[in-house]
Amino acid sequence: MKNTTIALITTGVVASLGLGYLIYFDSKRRSNPEFRKQLRRERKQAAKASKEAEKDEKESRLKLIERVIVECSKEELPISAEAKEKYFMEQVAAGEALCGQGPSYYDEAVLPFYKALKVYPAPMELVMIYQKTIPEPVFTTITTILAIEQKAMEGQQAETPEAAAASATGVDIE
Repeated sequence: MKNTTIALITTGVVASLGLGYLIYFDSKRRSNPEFRKQLRRERKQAAKASKEAEKDEKESRLKLIERVIVECSKEELPISAEAKEKYFMEQVAAGEALCGQGPSYYDEAVLPFYKALKVYPAPMELVMIYQKTIPEPVFTTITTILAIEQKAMEGQQAETPEAAAASATGVDIE
């Protein structure tokens, strides 16, 4: 026999088996009430597991944001232009090194990039550069931190920016 004939026969057999399984599954689903209950239970469990995973992800993201804001506010930022430039270059290099190690280090890379943003003279320009150069999860986290900090500063003009950001996330700074 030719190879094309063998391939056609094999394809026909596989398609017939697949169609037979679909018909069997459908008839079992329609006729067996216990099977339907089991399917419903499995769907509910999958939905519940999905919600829990989403909740855990949100909680870990909030903890990361709190940690970044607190650590950045505790550290004294340089004052002179030369020191700011050196600090900026060190932080960007550290962030790029962490991003280069893969997605498992993205959360750790947020802090150096955020510290670099805090000392950069034109933060909005740097945000635009970050948008083009750093991985999307890191950029999203940094913009979320900026939004939280901005909201806290608008709500509490009398406090320092660090204290306002900390109060927005519910973390005490000592």
